Amino acid sequence: MRIQLRHHCTLAAALIALQLLIPGMSGAADELSPEAQVRQVTADVLDSIKSDKALQAGDRQKALALAEQKILPHVDFGEATRLAVGRAWSTATAEQQRRLVEEFRALLVRTYANAVDVYRGQTMKVQPVRMTPGATEVTVRNLYVNSSNQSIPVDYSMRKTTDGWKIYDVTVEGMSLVITYRGEFDQIVRQSGIDGLLARLAEKNGPAKTAP
Repeated sequence: MRIQLRHHCTLAAALIALQLLIPGMSGAADELSPEAQVRQVTADVLDSIKSDKALQAGDRQKALALAEQKILPHVDFGEATRLAVGRAWSTATAEQQRRLVEEFRALLVRTYANAVDVYRGQTMKVQPVRMTPGATEVTVRNLYVNSSNQSIPVDYSMRKTTDGWKIYDVTVEGMSLVITYRGEFDQIVRQSGIDGLLARLAEKNGPAKTAP
C-alpha cells in the first residue's frame, strides 16, 4: 500500500490534528458540546507538547504513548474503518471486520507517531459551530496558524454515540482522511479481496506492532 507524498502529509496532519481534539478528562468532557470540547482542551494539549522536550525531539515511544492516552479512547475507529473500506465492508465477515478495525487503528497510530512534530509551534482557532438541537452529527471547523500567519483548515467530523462525541473523520485542506484511504483500499480489495487487504495492512503495521 503506497501512499503518495501529498497524501502522506495530509494524513500526518490529520493525525496530529486529532490529538489536539481529545479531552484529557472523562465523564464531564462528554457532556460538552463538540465546539466547547475543542476550545477547552486545545491550550492544555499544546502546552503539553511545548513542555515535552523528548516529544519535540521526535521520541517515537513518547509519540505512541501520547496516541494511546489522548486519541484512541475517543475515536470511533469502527465507523472510520467502515467508511475507509467502503462497499467491501458489507461483504466482510464479522471476524474480518474486527481485524480490519484493529489493523486500521494500528496504521493510524503509526502514521501519528511518525509525524508528531508536524504542528509544533502552531496555534489553533476553533470556528463557531452551528448545530441544531438534538443533532447527532456535526463538523467542527478549525484553522491551524503557523508562525508566518499562514492557516490550514482542518475539519473534524464527529457523531454522538452512547459514550459521547466521537471523531470518525478528519479533513485537511479539503482532503478527507477516510476517503484518501478508501481509494487505496478499493484497489487492493479488487485485486486481492478482503483477505488481501488484511494481509497488506498487517505487513504495513508489522514494525509498529513489534516495537517495544
